[in-house]
Amino acid sequence: MKRWFFLICLFIFACLPSRAQLTIDQSGQRLLIGHMLERYTGPEPSDFSTVSSSSAFQPLNSEVPNLGTSPDAIWLRLPVKNNTKQDLDLLLEIAYPLLDEIELYSPNENGTYQSIRLGEHQNFSIRKYKVPNYVFDIHLHCQSEKVLFLRIKSVEQIILPIYLSSERKFMAQMNNDSLLSGIYIGIVFIMAIYNLFLFFSVRDKGYLYYVLYVVCAGITQMGIKGYSFQYLWPNWPYFATKGPIIFGCLSGLSALLFAGSFLQLEKNAPRSKRIVTIFIVLFALGTILALINLTQVAFFVMQVTTGIGSLFVLYLSYRIMISGYSPAKYFVYGWTVLLLGSVVFLLKDYGILDYNNFTSNSVQIASVIEMALLSFGLAYSINILKQEKEESQQRELAISLENEQLIREQNTVLEQKVDERTHELKESNESLQTTLLHLKEAQSQLVESEKMASLGQLTAGVAHEINNPINFVTSNVAPLKRDIKMIWETLDEVERIAFNTDLSDSEKQLQIKKFKDDLDIGYLKTEVDYLLKGMDEGAHRTAEIVKSLRIFSRVDEDTLKFADINEGLTSTMIILNSLINNSIEVEKHLGNLPRIECHAGKLNQVFLNIITNAVYAIDKKFGGNSGGKLSIETGLTADQSAIYVKIADNGIGIPESIRDRIFEPFFTTKDVGEGTGLGMSIAYNTIAKHHGRIIVESEVGEGTAFTLHIPIQQTN
Repeated sequence: MKRWFFLICLFIFACLPSRAQLTIDQSGQRLLIGHMLERYTGPEPSDFSTVSSSSAFQPLNSEVPNLGTSPDAIWLRLPVKNNTKQDLDLLLEIAYPLLDEIELYSPNENGTYQSIRLGEHQNFSIRKYKVPNYVFDIHLHCQSEKVLFLRIKSVEQIILPIYLSSERKFMAQMNNDSLLSGIYIGIVFIMAIYNLFLFFSVRDKGYLYYVLYVVCAGITQMGIKGYSFQYLWPNWPYFATKGPIIFGCLSGLSALLFAGSFLQLEKNAPRSKRIVTIFIVLFALGTILALINLTQVAFFVMQVTTGIGSLFVLYLSYRIMISGYSPAKYFVYGWTVLLLGSVVFLLKDYGILDYNNFTSNSVQIASVIEMALLSFGLAYSINILKQEKEESQQRELAISLENEQLIREQNTVLEQKVDERTHELKESNESLQTTLLHLKEAQSQLVESEKMASLGQLTAGVAHEINNPINFVTSNVAPLKRDIKMIWETLDEVERIAFNTDLSDSEKQLQIKKFKDDLDIGYLKTEVDYLLKGMDEGAHRTAEIVKSLRIFSRVDEDTLKFADINEGLTSTMIILNSLINNSIEVEKHLGNLPRIECHAGKLNQVFLNIITNAVYAIDKKFGGNSGGKLSIETGLTADQSAIYVKIADNGIGIPESIRDRIFEPFFTTKDVGEGTGLGMSIAYNTIAKHHGRIIVESEVGEGTAFTLHIPIQQTN
């Protein structure tokens, strides 16, 4: 029985796990020692002495242990033995910069332990080795062994690529890592600067979203590698723990904005906008959670949103690609490469793939390829838009050439008919030939003579203005004739009474007074004065309108003369009086202007065209109701060499998309029959011939202001 008991105890003792020990047989090595670590699995310890004396350690058995996320600190044990015949000065390197706290407990000569604490919660400057990774000095005497303890805490996922190496091997590896990261940063910088210049050139917001994505993604990758903490905010530990999460969220947010612009989701997948908006809100939420110190929750939100959002955007871009939108293929290829790089990186973290330079930098490599493909795709989409625009312009040019050809043919036919008719009229009547010549000259000057057409359109209004005072005069003639007749009758009666010798003077006075009272001579005098005054006002108003017409339609097109611009504006407003109803408030601020050298008639036509357009814009906005305002202001420019005329309204305004086209011939926004599209073209050409300029200020829904600058004296 004792024998069986002894054998069972021996078997149990043989099956118990033995403590693993890292043995160093030669110097100058760089060893990946994660599989030699042992993790403390006991209850939450109160101090180091509890952990160091505990037997609750289990081996990890993984080259690069992935310890997941934990709100508590994790304790690790590493037994190390120097099996060489010389003292060794080694470096213990934890190649994962995202750890918040890492503390090494190393035994002294007397058997007590001393601790060295590093991590993102401390300024970068306290580190002995100015590298992103965490590095500790380990001294081992020949043929000796030590037991090292590590205390680790982090809100992010804890991955431990841990090395024990000589200083030479360590520095060689750091130089290699710095070179690779420097190349990556350089590529990101070049991509960002190049596409930022393209944004300023083409003003396409897709380039701006791409630049934001590249910058945020680059900073995120550098934060994962620890270079952001080293170079951007080394004295700001608070942000060092949150930077990768915040920039990861910003990277995802800018990627979604870029995808929306690049894939043209509003046109190609309008129903996806709501889902994209949800992802944008989640990324914004992750950023806010990180800023208010809910870092672990923010990290979870960022990871989940990034994973699901990436798959959704890949699916969306694939659907848009197969629907026929060719630029989407660059997005599909780039996003696929990035996801594959992320998968390789995750497989490395979980020990499925080996931890090496390729797997540890797979995300950066994939990110560079993805950025390049997206940049090519962005350029390709811009080229497509440019090609479509050129094709559209070519179609418009072809239509324009066809119209021009048709007009030429029609003009040729018209000229032939005119020549035939001219020949006939020349043979029949010399005077008709002269008239025909004048008509042909008028035809060739059609655009410059639109003033007469404008006057024709305003004839009804001017006739109405003249008709009012004329009707007043006409209506006063009949009562005035009646009153004058009564006055003559009064004179006859007074004469009859005065020459009647049978009546005494007192009787004569009584009869005259009675006759005047019967006729109400006082009222008759008042009525005659009122009728004469009304006729005088009507005649004066008619003369004023006729004078304004004469000023407006001056026949001085071929000669420059000095004219009063204020007088021309006043005459134009009188002509347009019927067009400006009582619902439009007119404000005039006419300065003291010198007479300027100009073609006054042509300038009057410019004023007429601009004011007519202003009234049209006001009527479109207010529909004949009150509220419309028209302002006319004149004065001298700052340098006293020119005068300015500012005509402003509070109408519908001019959209920015057509503001550059308002001076094109035949361009109009009015309905058919309301405008020819020549008015503003004539105004522009007239001011240009006067060596002046027109400044247009407009805001949709607020109104428009035209400011004309005209030199006081023309130069040859």
